[in-house]
Amino acid sequence: MSDQTFQLIAIGIYFAAMLGIGFYAYRQTSDLDDYMLAGRNLPPGVAALSAGASDMSGWLLMGLPGAIYATGLVEAWIAIGLTIGAYLNWKFVAPRLRSYTEVSNNSITVPSFLENRFKDHSHALRLTAGIIILVFFTFYVSSGMVAGGVFFESSFNSSYLTGMLLVAGVTLVYTLFGGFLGASLTDVAQGLLMLAALVLVPIVTIVSMGGLGEVLSSIDAADAAFNATVSDPADELDRTSLLFGGTLLGIISAAAWGLGYFGQPHIIVRFMALRSAADAKAGRRIGISWMVLVAGGAIVTGLIGVGYFHEATEVLDNPETVFLRLSQIMFHPIIAGFVLAAVLAAIMSTLSSQLIVCSSALVEDIWKIFGKEATAGQQVMLGRAGVLVVALIAGLLAIDPQSNILGLVGFAWAGFGAAFGPIIILSLFWRRLTAMGALSGMISGAVVVGIWGNVDALSSFLYEIVPGFVVCLVVAYVVSLMGPRPTEDEAIQAEFDEMSHWAEKLKV
Repeated sequence: MSDQTFQLIAIGIYFAAMLGIGFYAYRQTSDLDDYMLAGRNLPPGVAALSAGASDMSGWLLMGLPGAIYATGLVEAWIAIGLTIGAYLNWKFVAPRLRSYTEVSNNSITVPSFLENRFKDHSHALRLTAGIIILVFFTFYVSSGMVAGGVFFESSFNSSYLTGMLLVAGVTLVYTLFGGFLGASLTDVAQGLLMLAALVLVPIVTIVSMGGLGEVLSSIDAADAAFNATVSDPADELDRTSLLFGGTLLGIISAAAWGLGYFGQPHIIVRFMALRSAADAKAGRRIGISWMVLVAGGAIVTGLIGVGYFHEATEVLDNPETVFLRLSQIMFHPIIAGFVLAAVLAAIMSTLSSQLIVCSSALVEDIWKIFGKEATAGQQVMLGRAGVLVVALIAGLLAIDPQSNILGLVGFAWAGFGAAFGPIIILSLFWRRLTAMGALSGMISGAVVVGIWGNVDALSSFLYEIVPGFVVCLVVAYVVSLMGPRPTEDEAIQAEFDEMSHWAEKLKV
């Protein structure tokens, strides 16, 4: 039996397991709360692993190790910034958001929370937020489909379209029927698979090379050999340094990715689905532990690859294949197949979470504003229809693998982080924030990211999330101070006080 056959068997087992979990979740789903938020009954471990897996796409297993392999530890600042941002998000946002969304008319989406938080009867906040989510995430979903097609094309020499349709189809089925619970439970399985792969590959490689000392010596030898071939000192490498080869603004731009966490709808919705605000503490410990292990594994894999392939005198045509290549060398083909499945897991976990958020934006935040009342069963069917519509549009966009969709991932991350991040934080911690302040800040943050991110001179100077986040924060603050005081609205203040009471009990 060929190596590729073994690997395809492993991929088939993985697909079957995801569909089985989706069917189980389907049996547990009866109304829109179940479909969109798992009935607010998500255990902290499930929420933590789901948030992590839905955040870390194929970048974690391919992009990050490849960047470390090519340039060195200076590329790790993105992972450092993301880890810090995730910790702060779990520490300060998660418990308050879980309490506030339940207190404020049982809000089950980010846009509905903003409308209920400010008692915005004009629906302007909810509609604007829903449209921002829908537009950005449709392209985001499409980028995941493109990644799936490219993965099958490069790993199994299949056609791009076949791979794209297979990944999109399996993800669509378990998300369509399993809803939020299906996406969350499959995220747990996918997160554990990613963890196992990113821990085993570097450990086995280190052992095979004779220990950590040999690995470090090989990395130094590889850098020395490379530096001997360049004439300009600026082109030299020191891949074991966090600072070598970086600039202050470059490091700030990389670490600033962590700011995006506060506004990512597909991540913070996990906080809203927790069984209680008290579960945020356990969720934080589990989630950050997972994140440190997988990010550390990805970074170490990239570094080890430098030494290993230098000793083996093998040159990788594409640095982003370093993780996959090591797994193929170190393990039996069936195990290597499950490592390949971990890459698919990273892609599909993000894809499913984004489909659910898009569906909620269509049904809960746009259709309900203009539509008629529907029964619980009809609402679930509308939710599934929303998943299908978004998937079809994203699939049409993804048919062309040469489109720029993959480049929109960082742009969309910045857009969500700048548009929603400051507003979520201010909503939870500043009672003086007004609906007009929130709306103005949200729009201004998105606009700044849109302009900054499309001007090469600006985006190469500083990642667009930084100016977008700052502008949103300042505009929301200034406009709120200029408008009428929301402290006069008794309903708003009563809900804020109730949320603050629970936060005080939890010491957050």
